[in-house]
Amino acid sequence: MENQCVVQLEADSVACTKIQSPHKDRSSSSRLTWTLLTITLCLAAAAAAVLLVSRHVQQEEADHGQDPEGLHRALRQISENVRAAIHLEGEYNPELETSAEWIKQADQYHSQGDLKLNNNEIVIPKNGLYFVYSQASFRVNCSSEADSTSNPMVHLSNTVQRWSSSYGDDDVPKSYQPILHSVRTVCQKKSTSEQDEEGSWFSAVYMGAAFNLKQGDRLKTVIEKNLLPDLDDEPGKTFFGVFAL
Repeated sequence: MENQCVVQLEADSVACTKIQSPHKDRSSSSRLTWTLLTITLCLAAAAAAVLLVSRHVQQEEADHGQDPEGLHRALRQISENVRAAIHLEGEYNPELETSAEWIKQADQYHSQGDLKLNNNEIVIPKNGLYFVYSQASFRVNCSSEADSTSNPMVHLSNTVQRWSSSYGDDDVPKSYQPILHSVRTVCQKKSTSEQDEEGSWFSAVYMGAAFNLKQGDRLKTVIEKNLLPDLDDEPGKTFFGVFAL
């Protein structure tokens, strides 16, 4: 044989190198046959390289999200792994007699994982363990214009109630039940002729705990009607939220 072909197969190129054969006394017909065989082998190697590169490009396209089915599958996995959470800022609304109004447009508001605010209540999207928290801040005045001998204490309270289809039997109307409740005594009423800054108190009632909640459960806050006008609705002082554990 006069020539030998060594084929190097790589992802981006094909090399065919001729090696001199020690047999130089073969006939011209033999040399022609071997040349044709060499060319055939080189073409076959080139075709294999092209196929390999094509598969490599297809794999890269799939990895970069150009495969629609793969992209949709990845998005579903991401959405399933997002941890549900919602945080709401509260403000005083005279039309509400039992609760602050929870606002979605506040700067600190966020919601993800299908936790929604509906009719001033947080709706649980699916069964699971959730951390529920709430804080109500108040500005109260501990002075009294009239003389008072009883010196009543000023109490602040905040409550989170839960409505759930798991409460009671199907024949019994479902009702809200408290799951968080906190009371704080802040001051004692004192008689004074002038209500000055010394009679003003600022206090917050915070509470939070983990609960096993069901899909469709609803959570709301309850504040005593006489305390609502004293609600401090500056940013970051009164809030209500839930996040999945």
